[in-house]
Amino acid sequence: MAKQPKIFVLDTNVVLHDYQSIYNFQENDIILPIVVLEELDKFKKGNGAVNYNAREFARELDKLTGDQLFNGGISLGKGLGKLRVVLGQRFTDAMAESFYEDTPDHRILAVAAHIHATNPRRTVVLVTKDINLRLKAKSLGIDAQDYLTDKVADPDVLSRKVQTVDVFTDEQIAQIYQNEQGLPISEAPGLKPYANEYIILKGANSFALGIYDRADGSIKRVDKQRTYGIEPRNSEQTFAMDALMRPSIPLVALTGIAGTGKTLLALAAALAQEAGFEQILLARPVIPLQNQEIGFLPGDVDEKIGPYMLPLFDNLGFIKSRFRPSQKEYTRIEELLKTQKLKISPLAYIRGRSLSNIFFIVDEAQNLTPHEVKTIITRVGEGTKLVFTGDIQQIDSPYLDISSNGLTYLSDKMTGQTLFAHVNLVKGERSRLAELAGNLL
Repeated sequence: MAKQPKIFVLDTNVVLHDYQSIYNFQENDIILPIVVLEELDKFKKGNGAVNYNAREFARELDKLTGDQLFNGGISLGKGLGKLRVVLGQRFTDAMAESFYEDTPDHRILAVAAHIHATNPRRTVVLVTKDINLRLKAKSLGIDAQDYLTDKVADPDVLSRKVQTVDVFTDEQIAQIYQNEQGLPISEAPGLKPYANEYIILKGANSFALGIYDRADGSIKRVDKQRTYGIEPRNSEQTFAMDALMRPSIPLVALTGIAGTGKTLLALAAALAQEAGFEQILLARPVIPLQNQEIGFLPGDVDEKIGPYMLPLFDNLGFIKSRFRPSQKEYTRIEELLKTQKLKISPLAYIRGRSLSNIFFIVDEAQNLTPHEVKTIITRVGEGTKLVFTGDIQQIDSPYLDISSNGLTYLSDKMTGQTLFAHVNLVKGERSRLAELAGNLL
């Protein structure tokens, strides 16, 4: 007897996370509680990612419009299951005794309970990114799971430390410094780096910092660069600055705990290269602590977003403090801000922009979904340098974790590509106290 397809009941947050989620369940059938459509109405207006996903999902449903959507289900395509919208269901006795409030979550749970009870021979799974709702479902004997499509198998990809290799002789170290072509990888048996991997090379009495250039199969030296008043303080920062300044690497990810210098290095590198770009853009998603809405703040748009952009302005202020007001670097920053060649903005306001010949820094990228990261990268035109920075230990979005956020997804998929480099900064340079708190608290 052939195994029957599963039935997946989707929560609203799955659709808001990925508007194309209904196409990711293979041959299995999908149930969409009618209350999900009601909740999506609240998210249709706005510039945020969830607002965009709500609108796009409505368009996807519109393509499938027909009576079958509410009666028996409509096919999602070849090799895929059916999608069916189910009206509200009565609470079971167990639900009525346990959950006193009539909330959208509980209505979704009631639909899942109804589908589970009326399909005893099929596996019914509630899919939600809400941990509490998954626990409630399991308490009623209903299987529940997170939306797994864009979760990476190895979230430790962002925690990798730069490897130190001590199989080199002092003569080989000297060759790296003296020869523009670097050291052929064939002279380092057993070493199998990926494209643009940064390596600390140790000899008996010497060491070197290197990068693996896959194009010619060699390890080339990496020099410390003082850039717009900012000088790297450790090996990882030296590697990060190299990636930021290297024209052959248009996509860079910088990760690490607070105070490791991710945003500061990216901004300094952008200022040092501003003559080669039409604009420097610094953006970050507006996800305040405690997930408060932006509307709680008084004032116009600029006044509302100002507090969320402060960390970017702080980094810019630190760079300006490295120079006297009379120096050309200081006055140039003032000019760039005045002419908006250097612009700091919420990420939502970048939607629809042309991203050609721009140095684009996306801060706090751990709060982006994989789909958002993909959308940004696929909009990039020729001549653009794109830098994502973030700390996966400080995710503020309630529906993202270290396995499903866009920054982890980016590094997992792009590591080893010749156009991409990732550097994980491990040593805090803000202060000894800040580093200790970042590691222990």
